[in-house]
Amino acid sequence: MRTIVDLPAEQVKALDGYRKKEGISRAEAVRRAVASFLPPKPGKRFDFRKDPAFGSSKGSRKQDSAELVRALREEWTR
Repeated sequence: MRTIVDLPAEQVKALDGYRKKEGISRAEAVRRAVASFLPPKPGKRFDFRKDPAFGSSKGSRKQDSAELVRALREEWTR
């Protein structure tokens, strides 16, 4: 389906920034936005990797994951 939509300049600018970052066309960016707005299809599994919180702690920790596991296990023996 083709459609014509008038968007304010600030939304066009934000949309162009998103599409450049993702390496996609403006049409694909709009398709993704519409898809995220619509409710999920019944029976379709939720893809947690697309959730905004997925990976949010990545880079926020200063220690190596193995060090973190060791520290947590030490708490159990105290």
